[in-house]
Amino acid sequence: MVSFVISDLKAMNESLKEFAEYLRLMRVDEEDVFASRLVSCELITNVIIHSGQAAEFRGELAGADIAISVIANGMENVDLNPSLPDAFAESGRGMYIVNCICGGNVERRDGGLHAVIKRKN
Repeated sequence: MVSFVISDLKAMNESLKEFAEYLRLMRVDEEDVFASRLVSCELITNVIIHSGQAAEFRGELAGADIAISVIANGMENVDLNPSLPDAFAESGRGMYIVNCICGGNVERRDGGLHAVIKRKN
């Protein structure tokens, strides 16, 4: 498992390198590493923006799946299953993408957002 706390979106990419390396060491296919990084970025961004607080990230292999959790207080207003937003909308695309990648396996609980990615390989 990889875990860290992040309060600055500018530091997000550097922090997520450790998660990507963990997945590669566990022989996760690059397509699934990419999907995990995309989901992680969107969840971290949403948690920090909507909570106004630092986000606690946890990512791990859970059997054949990749489990990602991002936790902070104040996550009550995040729409987890939005419909496809207008192309010119200011928000909503990120969680729509996360929901698609995760096949609907996204939930809000325990003060955060939790997603499961079914590995392709």
